[in-house]
Amino acid sequence: MALLRRAPQGSNDPLDMASFPLVPYANRIAHGRYMVDGRSYQLPLNFGDHPHSIHGFGWQRPWHVLEQSGHDVRLEQTHEGDAGWPWAWRAQQHVRLSEDALEVTLLVQNLGDSPMPCGLGFHPYFALDGDTMLRFHADTLWLSSPDMLPERDVPADALGDWSQGARVTGDSLIDNVHGGWDGAAVVDRGDGIRLTLTAEGADWLHVFRPPAGDFFCLEPVSHMPDAINRPEGMAMLAPGATQSLSMMVAVREI
Repeated sequence: MALLRRAPQGSNDPLDMASFPLVPYANRIAHGRYMVDGRSYQLPLNFGDHPHSIHGFGWQRPWHVLEQSGHDVRLEQTHEGDAGWPWAWRAQQHVRLSEDALEVTLLVQNLGDSPMPCGLGFHPYFALDGDTMLRFHADTLWLSSPDMLPERDVPADALGDWSQGARVTGDSLIDNVHGGWDGAAVVDRGDGIRLTLTAEGADWLHVFRPPAGDFFCLEPVSHMPDAINRPEGMAMLAPGATQSLSMMVAVREI
């Protein structure tokens, strides 16, 4: 029984996996360009012909195993700084499986000598059938421009009354972030299984549902898309400081 989307046999493409981490920023940075302290930077456009840099770059680089047992693993990745992201950082993931839950913690430390913009997130893919229902509470929903940047905020139920529970399947694209998320989302499957996603360190929930697909994504993130270029900004992580985000997906029968 697949609770998250199952990866194809033999695939090593992160976009085929059940989930991947978002570090050192989540979702999109417009055209890969941003400014910090009056200096401008250009990130690679890392998603085919998509016009923006997306999901950070930790998801496209190797992670090294620090510790591993039958039910959990600790992974590490380092970035030494480059022209697009000049701050050095170290990130760690701790993934733990139990009989009724998946727990993942993502932590990043600024190894540089100046404050670093920092954002984190997770990108889990949930298996979807015609009876899957989703419920969560948030304050706002951001509608997107044609190139998928947040454009204006509207009531949280504008694309579905998720606070009361709504069917996930549909023929339109949903690729939008919700602000003021309370940190929990409940997925009721047609086979009587309930998945409850909870997160600490994430005030935003990005919902991605492709038209007529067999999966959808609930992405707990620490900031909205393109926050680094918006008045809201991103968190600035002091030299030596750490930022973390944790996610749990609990499973039970209903």
